[in-house]
Amino acid sequence: MRESDKHFLWSLFGATGIILFWRGVWEGSMEIPILDNVWVSLFLGMVMLTFSGIIFREFDPLGGLEKAALRAVHSVHSRPHREEFTYTYHDKLMKKDVHIRADKVHAIEKNVLAIREKGKETFVPIHRIKAVHHKRKLVWEL
Repeated sequence: MRESDKHFLWSLFGATGIILFWRGVWEGSMEIPILDNVWVSLFLGMVMLTFSGIIFREFDPLGGLEKAALRAVHSVHSRPHREEFTYTYHDKLMKKDVHIRADKVHAIEKNVLAIREKGKETFVPIHRIKAVHHKRKLVWEL
């Protein structure tokens, strides 16, 4: 199963749990007269989600995927035989997938791969990484 599929399924599972939890809170809150007003409940709920950080941290559709790609890249970058690994990323200008040997990556700076090849330095954002291969065998895929 791809990393993006796992992330989607766990997000769906978590959202369902939150909905069921809040259904219980909803039924219990009917006993408090001020919460009978829909606008008060909506405002109070948004304030709680904002201050807790959940609304920004848990429901970030791309943040989890970028973290997974960063983990995969760091895992390969720390290995002794990096030349056996390749990264695949999509180049929007050339409109094709590009394969880069992992030993050409000389640094990972703020979610960007710095690649030295033929005297030039190229920067590839982590979110563009689509796959990691080890000896042509797929190891990780977004």
